Parts: sequence; structure tokens; C-alpha cells
Amino acid sequence: MTMRLYPSKTPLKPFRKRRRMAGRIYKGRFLIAFFILGLVYAAIFARLTYLGLQAPPPSVMSLMPPSYARPNIIDRNGVVLAMDIPAASIFAEPRRLLDVDETVEGLTSVFPELNASELYKRLDSDRGFVWIKRQVSVAQRDRVWNLGLPAVAYREETLRLYPNGNLAAHVLGSVNTDNIGVAGMEKWIDGQGLQELREVGLSPDSSALEPVALSVDLRAQFMLTEELKKAVEKFSAIAAAGLIMDVTNGEVIALASLPDFDPNSPADALKSDRINRINVGTYEMGSTFKAMTTAMALDSGVFNLSSVLDASQPLRFGRMAIRDYRGQNRPLNLPESFIHSSNIAMGRMALAVGTQRHQAFLKSLGQFERLTTELPENAQPILPARWGEITTATAAFGHGIAVTPLQAAMGIAALVNGGDLIRPTLMKGAALDPRIIRRKVVTPQTGEALRFLMRLNAEVGSAKKADVPGYFIGGKTGTSEKVVNGAYSSDRVLTAFMGVAPANKPRYLFLTILDEPKPLPETYGFRTSGWNAVPVTGTIMARVLPLLLGSPTWAPPNDPFPRTVAQNAWGSQYFSGIYEPSDFLVQNF
Repeated sequence: MTMRLYPSKTPLKPFRKRRRMAGRIYKGRFLIAFFILGLVYAAIFARLTYLGLQAPPPSVMSLMPPSYARPNIIDRNGVVLAMDIPAASIFAEPRRLLDVDETVEGLTSVFPELNASELYKRLDSDRGFVWIKRQVSVAQRDRVWNLGLPAVAYREETLRLYPNGNLAAHVLGSVNTDNIGVAGMEKWIDGQGLQELREVGLSPDSSALEPVALSVDLRAQFMLTEELKKAVEKFSAIAAAGLIMDVTNGEVIALASLPDFDPNSPADALKSDRINRINVGTYEMGSTFKAMTTAMALDSGVFNLSSVLDASQPLRFGRMAIRDYRGQNRPLNLPESFIHSSNIAMGRMALAVGTQRHQAFLKSLGQFERLTTELPENAQPILPARWGEITTATAAFGHGIAVTPLQAAMGIAALVNGGDLIRPTLMKGAALDPRIIRRKVVTPQTGEALRFLMRLNAEVGSAKKADVPGYFIGGKTGTSEKVVNGAYSSDRVLTAFMGVAPANKPRYLFLTILDEPKPLPETYGFRTSGWNAVPVTGTIMARVLPLLLGSPTWAPPNDPFPRTVAQNAWGSQYFSGIYEPSDFLVQNF
């Protein structure tokens, strides 16, 4: 029997059949899987195509307020005081960041002032949006963009630039990070229709907006500010302020208050000592009020330039006594009362005119109401709760009533400009008639008499140190003791001086204020106005008047005070050429 060493062919047929069936099954399954994957990829492609064709969804940026354009601000001669420049603000979307460490490292390399730890905490979150830094330069924007950081981008904005730094800061004010005015003329501009344009969705480019021309002359502003800074340093004063105003139309030529701030860093403006002392601070203006009292006395008809007042003894109200500082202790005629700055004589004049008429006169000069100008910042005058004879006597020499310096300057301007009380303005060419609060607050005769007295005071009185040859200036000093712990302090005073030029036909008023000036050896220990505010104003006038009035006129004006000379008033002989200033020996106050 023969044995086979290999299997028979017959048993292999079922295996081959099954293998062919398995191959068909695997092939079917592969085709099904391939088909399913094809459908998935087709769906993904279709979705991506759909999304790519759709408008992008609104981003967080669309909810942020835009950075608005603003008009340029220029001075009266066209010099740019404020302007917009291109800028950008950097932001991030933390939830989309791929690498927080890389992002923090890159951003701090561009902005080293950022706190890395704080920035990391802000970015390592699920927040949708955070600002990194607002209003950066174009160069910084480009550096951030070149880092290629995912989920970090920027928004084009405008940055407000004040090319002159601190100059006229209290006039210009400032804007916030969205370029919206928050103080000064910047805030006023928004209220003149610019804000309404934004609210309806219109935000024209700066170049399409008409520049805002201020009445300020940057040259005069610089001179005023520089001399005030020197005065603060010289007399160790805690503050100072100054004003130059056109008395014929109320236009403010320069306004400064120290300490000031840089509008390019508006946070400094929030410091408590950075207030605008000219139109926000309220002060007892001291003897500058004696110009108002004298004008009232003359205008009432109760007194004239020949009237004599007894200043030999203090003016008493029970236990209270009003005395003169370095008084003459004798009867004084009215011009002497003015140039010697007699508290006693002023009190007697006000009492003789009467309390009600005194109040009415000060009210007619705008001293009882809040003064409003284009500047949003202003202050209400502080008036006594009860106005009796004592108040009348003290208010006659500027004590017991506190007003803003701009308010007091407006009142004095009305007395010397022909009798028109004009609301001051910071706008060049502002319409005059709507700003005339009251006409003929004094008669022409009274106005001339007061101008005569102010000029006489500069010739021989307490304003001698402010006299500028060739400009025929006049003025009135003022020193007021500050209230400390409820009582007047003789060691802490506010000194002021108001000067006008030219005195025979005033065009400009100069006001200087020094807060707590200290005595010096050269002032012989005195801290009163004649030793500090007066010479400071004289220096300011000597620098500014050639700019405003041209070259000095060495010959005195012809017949500057005809009515006064005709009355042969005391001191009027000097203006007739009969006497020289040395004939009038008056001490500085």
C-alpha cells in the first residue's frame, strides 16, 4: 500500500472559496470607510468654505468707544497749542493666547514700564479682551506687530499732543484716553457740537474741523509764566497766579496759575494744588477792592477828590477796631487815602455811602454772582451771611468777602474802560455785545478820577515799583491776611497787584498774585504787596507791553486827566507839569 506525503486537492477548495469571500468583505469595508471619511472631509471643507464667505462676527473691539478726532487749538496768532497725532492702543484676547509666557516677554520688551507679574495675571485668564497699553506711538505699535504674537493686536487711535508742555495748561485743560475733553477749553469744545456729531455716528478727521482760535498770545503767556516762576522761587511762595486781559473787550491774553501741570500727562492735573487760581480760587483780594470803594464813593456824589476823611484814630465797632497798616495818623484827603491805602478812610467812605448802596455797587460790578466763561471750572463768591456796618467797613478794603481773581479783575476793568462790565472770554474775536453784562456802572467823571488815582499811585504811591517808563501805567496794591484756624494770620498773606496801561486810556489789565510770599533782607522784612507782587508785575509789564502796545512813548500824554486837573485835585498839579514826583513822599505798602 502506497502512502501520500501531501494532502489531496479536494479538501483545499473550501478554503480558497472562503478566502475569496473574505477579500470581498474587506474590500467592501474599506470602500465604506473611505466613503465615510470622504463625507467627513467634504463636510469640513464645506463648513470652512461657508465660514470663510461669511462676514466676521462682531469683536470685542466693536463694543469699545472709538478714539475721537478733535480740532486743533491755536493761539491768537495761529500758533498750535493742541493737536491730534496718530497713535495706537494695544490689546489682547487672553482666551485665544497660545503662550502666555511668550506674550508677556514680548510685550515687556516693548513696554518695560509694564509690570510683568501683573500682566501675566491679566493674560492668564479666560477673559475675552484686555487693554495692554493705550495710546502708544506708531513706532511702538510696529514693534509689537513685528513680534507676531497671536491674539495680540492694536486699534488705530488719535493722541492729543500739547507741543508747548505746561504753557497755558489751565486754559487748555486736558482730554481722557478716548480723546474726549475733561477740563478747560478742551471740555468746552466738546460742548459746542462736537459731542453731538459723535452721538449720531459722525467723527470727522481733525483736518476737516475748523481750528479753535483762542484769545491767548503764547508769547505773552510764556513771559507771564516765566516771571511768576521766578517770583515763586525768589519769595518762597507756595503758589502764584497771573492774568493779562484786554479791558476793551474782555479777551484774556494770558492766564497762568502755579503750580501747573503738563496736559500731556493729565493725571498731574488732579493734584489738589494744581487748581486754576484765577477763576476757581476764591480769595479776599485785600486793598485792590479799595479801587471799587473809591469809585463807589465818587460816583455816589457823597465824596469828591477834595473830600477829607479822618484817619487819625482807628475806626471802632465795640471791641473791634479797624487800623491802618503804617498809617499817617492824620486826616487824609481822598487821593491821599487811595495812595496811602488807608483802611480807616475806606471804611468811613463805605459807611457814609450806606450798606445797601455799597452792596448794590459791588453787585453791579459782578462781585456777588458766580462768573462763568468758556472755562467749565469756576467758583461761587463767598459772601457774609449777615451784611451789617462792620461788614461794610471791612469789605471796603477787601476783607470779609472772597471772590475769584478773574471776577475782581472784571470789576476793575469796568471802572477804567468807560463803565462797561464785560464778561471775560478765552476766544479770539468773540462777539462783544452778548458779553456786556452791564453798561455805565460808573460815570465818565468817576472813571477818569479812578484812572488818575491809579496813575498817581504808580508815580508816588505804593505802585512805584511797577512803573514802566514810556507806558504811563497805573495800579492798586492789595495785601490780605489769610485765615488760619479761624483767625487772621499776619505771617501768612496773599499779595496782589492790578496794573493798567496806559492809565489815561487803558487797554490792558495785569494781575499778579503771590500766595504766602516770604520777607527778604532786600524787602527789609516786609512781605506786603509793594515789595513783591508790585515789582514782579512791573517786570512782567516791561516784557509784555512792547509786544502788545509797541515801542514806549517817552513824552507823557497830553492832558491825560482834564476833568481832574480842572478840579485842582491834590496831586493833579503833577500832571500839569508844576510838581515833580519827589514832592510826594509816600511809603510802599
